[in-house]
Amino acid sequence: MCFEPDSEPPVENGPQGDVSTTSLTLTAADGARFQAFSARPARPSGAGVVVLPDVRGLYRFYRDLAVRFAEFGHAAVAIDYFGRTAGIGDRDDPDFPFMDHVNKTTREGVQADVDAAVAYLRSPDGGTCRSVFTVGFCFGGRRSLLAPALGGALTGVVGFYGRPVTGPDGPGPADLAGELSTPVLALFGGADPAIPPEDVSALEAALAAAGVDHEVVTYPGAPHSFFDRKYEEHAEASADAWRRVLAFIDRLS
Repeated sequence: MCFEPDSEPPVENGPQGDVSTTSLTLTAADGARFQAFSARPARPSGAGVVVLPDVRGLYRFYRDLAVRFAEFGHAAVAIDYFGRTAGIGDRDDPDFPFMDHVNKTTREGVQADVDAAVAYLRSPDGGTCRSVFTVGFCFGGRRSLLAPALGGALTGVVGFYGRPVTGPDGPGPADLAGELSTPVLALFGGADPAIPPEDVSALEAALAAAGVDHEVVTYPGAPHSFFDRKYEEHAEASADAWRRVLAFIDRLS
């Protein structure tokens, strides 16, 4: 997994302290039900964020991150991927066999869940958001970057350390850049052994060739999953990444 169960988002509380939260069950177009966590701001910006977790699914880190987005005015919903195989539930149990369930996910299933979360944010219950973004991490970062190619009606997509090139699950965002119809913000650690510099360069070149509005940022010396309060030595990279995410949302909303 990307983050340890006791990890925390390296984000200070936002200017809005009054945030309402709720756990809910969403239903995808194929009838699958899955767990989600919603955070609503008192003074909404009109933007919504679908938070796509790492391989572990929906656990505390991502619920906390959804709250931080809401504290900055953006309605947020963090989703779980494993309703089809593990049933409804959060994934806070450190013994949860997440890889067993990751290996059973499909692109179509994950995208159906993303689409259900987007529809929720656009609904009155979710905040009637005018613009909706995905922000994902690792497994979720790859799915976030791929979402426009799979039919997601999104304003923009953000991927933290999502693998850019072809993998066991099929083509990556670098391969499908011509189908990425929305702006992209992609963030990587320069010392991530799973994502070498040439893969990041391939993504940037493909997005440029396809004419996609994009920003690709690499933080020298930062590891995979650097966006974590535990990595005090990479606090500056985390702070810069968070500023870029908020600026990206503000620019496009």
